[in-house]
Amino acid sequence: MPHVWAILGGLLIGILLTGTARAGTAHDVDRAFQVTPYVWATGFGGTIRPFTGAPDFEVSKSFGELLEDLDAALFLTGLARQDRFVAVADFSHTSSSRDGRVPTPIPGVPVVPAEGELKQTSLTLLGGYRAVDEPDLSLDLLAGARAFWIRGSVAAPALGVVRSPTEDFVDPIVAGRVNARIAEGWSVLFYGDYGGFGVGSERTTQWLATVNTDVSPHIWISGGYRQLNVDYRERGMRVDARLGGPILGVTILF
Repeated sequence: MPHVWAILGGLLIGILLTGTARAGTAHDVDRAFQVTPYVWATGFGGTIRPFTGAPDFEVSKSFGELLEDLDAALFLTGLARQDRFVAVADFSHTSSSRDGRVPTPIPGVPVVPAEGELKQTSLTLLGGYRAVDEPDLSLDLLAGARAFWIRGSVAAPALGVVRSPTEDFVDPIVAGRVNARIAEGWSVLFYGDYGGFGVGSERTTQWLATVNTDVSPHIWISGGYRQLNVDYRERGMRVDARLGGPILGVTILF
């Protein structure tokens, strides 16, 4: 069920992180609703311990290497505004898997078949106030939460190993968002957040910068860079992850 309300929440609230508010003209109306599907060519680095007693794995993979194992991905982000109240959502889901062989301590059997799978879903929901609302500049101050659902599975039947640890946690976060028009039909967007505080994860941070241009009165294209970090340690599982890479989004304004 968490995936259902995550998707509904993302669709309901519209665009923020990769899309831009309608620079200039968006400030001339009392309400706005926008939605953006986007591509995030993220690499992955960090340390993972899937369960108690397992070793720590140091991971460093480029987007191209991750793409080889990718089974599915969905990225959607949004913003809705009424006067100076702003609501923001960002939804992401990835699923990857790999088959291979692992070494064994069994004499005469050096390796056996094994397979692993990792599914990650996150949903950020924020609400806040537009502290600055000028024709060429806006500043939003936001607070809310980011929820994570992480499921990993490891199976090596020949060794009698079948594990599927699952972790769900929610981090409170505070955030800021600046949108500035730099020329007619062009704008830049800067976003940053910080959270965790030991409530869910030890710490989570995110930042984003995009350049945005309009291709029609109701469609914008945004390109830039996004970085998401999370440090989670609970019940023997450890996920100290850094995800970062270019993004490209198409914003639809309603």
